[in-house]
Amino acid sequence: MSNTRDQLIALAGVFQAAFLVDKLARTGQVHEPAVTCLINSLLVRDPKDTLDVYGGDDLNLRDGYRALVGALERDPASLQRMPLRYALALLTLERKLDKRNDLLDLMGSRLAQVQQQVELFGPGHDNVIANCGSLYQDTISTFRQRIQVQGDARHLQQANNAAKIRALLLAGIRSARLWRQLGGHRWQLVFSRRKLLKELYPLLRSET
Repeated sequence: MSNTRDQLIALAGVFQAAFLVDKLARTGQVHEPAVTCLINSLLVRDPKDTLDVYGGDDLNLRDGYRALVGALERDPASLQRMPLRYALALLTLERKLDKRNDLLDLMGSRLAQVQQQVELFGPGHDNVIANCGSLYQDTISTFRQRIQVQGDARHLQQANNAAKIRALLLAGIRSARLWRQLGGHRWQLVFSRRKLLKELYPLLRSET
């Protein structure tokens, strides 16, 4: 697998989180296996490869691929504006997080607790989602810049949905961190669009 392909998988994780946040905020419903995939990605410490972070395949990253393609093609018909906005904000916030060793240490210790909960209840359990959401509040939400999620107030005001949105944003931060560790840079989204799309299109065509 090429390094660019690895970067795109991680970046698709960012866009997948952004897509799910937008859908949950607007409709109150999301594909739970996709949520579970991202929650699990928070707990993979020593992956064999990039796909291993997402359960060994990219089945639950398909919406992230599509949102990323829409952003790179810049076609108004396929551009998903809110997911793009959230994804870019996640990339920016991850850069801020990288300068805060205190918050990174806190994340490490708290995610160890989440791991214990997952072993007891499973990754989709309300307690796990709530703990991940709380961790996002205690770390990323302390930055001056925050992600303002827009959607239907009926869904946003539900405690379970609010926790799930924060948990998904936390997972998006994890993917953004992985993307940067793999050599990803924001300038690639501007100056290397054609190269990225050339690698992305086969990933979309491989859908079954």
